[in-house]
Amino acid sequence: MTQSKNRPNLTQTATPYNPENAVLERYQGGARQVEAALCCPTEYEANYLKILPREILEKDYGCGDPSRYVNPGETVVDLGSGAGKICYILAQKVGAEGQVIGVDFNDEMLALARKYQGEIAEKIGYQNTRFVKGKIQDLALDLEKAQAWLTEHPIAEIEQVSHFEAHCDRLRREAPLIPDNSVDVVVSNCVLNLVRPQDKQQLFAEIYRVLKRGGRAVISDIVCDEDPTPEIINDPELWSGCIAGAFREDAFLNMFEEAGFYGIEILTRQSEPWQVVAGIEFRSVTLQAFKGKEGPEWERNQAVIYKGPWKEVLDDDGHIYRRGDRMAVGHKTFQILCDRNGPYHPHVIPVEPYETIPLENAKEFDSQRSTTRHPRETKGLEYRETFTPENSDCCAPENSCG
Repeated sequence: MTQSKNRPNLTQTATPYNPENAVLERYQGGARQVEAALCCPTEYEANYLKILPREILEKDYGCGDPSRYVNPGETVVDLGSGAGKICYILAQKVGAEGQVIGVDFNDEMLALARKYQGEIAEKIGYQNTRFVKGKIQDLALDLEKAQAWLTEHPIAEIEQVSHFEAHCDRLRREAPLIPDNSVDVVVSNCVLNLVRPQDKQQLFAEIYRVLKRGGRAVISDIVCDEDPTPEIINDPELWSGCIAGAFREDAFLNMFEEAGFYGIEILTRQSEPWQVVAGIEFRSVTLQAFKGKEGPEWERNQAVIYKGPWKEVLDDDGHIYRRGDRMAVGHKTFQILCDRNGPYHPHVIPVEPYETIPLENAKEFDSQRSTTRHPRETKGLEYRETFTPENSDCCAPENSCG
């Protein structure tokens, strides 16, 4: 981790032009006419594509398929939803009990996505999608409401700018586009790299803000094996083409860690590069990261056993889990590690105490502790039971010992 933080990340360098304008212009063109160069070849689950209009299939650009990792009933936000392909796949996957919100700031892409809402709702039998105008690095500001205010209060003098900014702040507080802690999953398909370097830290903070505790981000994007050169960064065509703004692959994971996520995992990674520019390889990855490790730890005499195969592993908070050892954990960490919908449960064995300590009676757990828990802590100091094969079904036919 420390090695990557000590290496410069040139994607954070300011550009002599506005990347946002370069992206908007190119994707406006991509909404009017198919542009193959914007798309990294990706396989989607064919059964979900059957109902989608050809126009959406041809004019939606991406580099992966985060929709594969979404479940029925979930509320999902798609960052940079474009023509709506991922949203309409998700609409089928989350079902009538779920909800899908596409966020984009390109009017032409939004119009294309909204054009087919009624038709697709009729085909699947329910309406569970909506498309909203916003910047993915500012998910609180509803740009259509901001524009409506500007139409009624046009700015003619510089002093009026502060009135508009105050109204935008009011919208963020009182009518946020995506409220805090309201979303199960945030997905994105090759869009994070298009955000201006100076806005990328805010972008990750916004993803974290809108997710519920236990929610997750599933992001497909372009990464590179080395920092892009200044010549690459200063090329508007390469910026809008998902090259100049690509994350260095280790820095990409670090951005999620620094935003507070845990359980960060590379789900897929292109073996061969999508493009090579000036000797630097650019490829698609899909990553998953979870929210919800913040909060106090309580001592309830719980432990976990790491199954292996590594001799020991280190979690995002510096705790070590040695293979086969009963490692003492607090209540919050126990829940995270053993959550069947989380990333860790296949690798650990939960060890509950014989007598449950009510949460209201629990003492604070030392979060710096990274030691084993003695079996007597789990069983209780007064545990004296004798258990013999005569009253055990270990060797019953269905549980044969031999």
